[in-house]
Amino acid sequence: MIYGAMKVAIGGPLKIGFRPWVEGLENIPAEGPAILASNHLSFSDSFFLPAVLDRKVTFIAKAEYFTTPGVKGKMTAAFFKGVGQLPVDRSGSRGAGEAAIKSGIEVLERGELFGIYPEGTRSPDGRLYRGKPGGLARVALSTGAPVIPVAMIDTEKIQPPGKVMPKLMRPGIRIGKPLDFSRYHGMEGDRFVLRAVTDEVMYEIMKLSGQEYVDVYATAAKRQIADAEKAAKAEKEAAKKALEKERGGS
Repeated sequence: MIYGAMKVAIGGPLKIGFRPWVEGLENIPAEGPAILASNHLSFSDSFFLPAVLDRKVTFIAKAEYFTTPGVKGKMTAAFFKGVGQLPVDRSGSRGAGEAAIKSGIEVLERGELFGIYPEGTRSPDGRLYRGKPGGLARVALSTGAPVIPVAMIDTEKIQPPGKVMPKLMRPGIRIGKPLDFSRYHGMEGDRFVLRAVTDEVMYEIMKLSGQEYVDVYATAAKRQIADAEKAAKAEKEAAKKALEKERGGS
């Protein structure tokens, strides 16, 4: 009931204001469990995709969104619960991975749609990064649910980092045909199988999105970018101090 109300309150304006185009809606089953595996370009991905689907889709979100104290924290928690997000506690010994797997299996066992981002985090530069083999593949092999590749198009351009007001433009969503991994039934403990399943899904997402593929994890890429920015800042500061010293000595 809350999900329906939130979908009308949020999904309606999104569809009217941004007019997202969609291809492949017929690939979403009318009933039964399925995994929607999507690239991740923007925070808004988790809103645009549910907005164009008739069925409820449940994503996972970090637990901090649900536990922040104060009025704002409670409003944020209510918002995320309302749009079908599940909290994932990352404090356990194996972190968010195990929590995501458990949550995904529970959603699918109820015959619902489970949404997951195999990259594990948003792309730092619009490219498609290597999928993490733990969550997606293990949930798929443990439940036998089909995996439906999804490509979000141009959502990162709507509200780039540092921009407060979103840009009114048409993002796109391409939904591929379901992938069946029943041939790997009972092999969810095999890391080579998990890697193969994940890579097959990422390849399909790449074909749908047209993104350049980078065979490293997005988390590692973000660290490299942050380190490069830090080094550049330090170099700039050093050059500034050297110039000031030179001027002071002249």
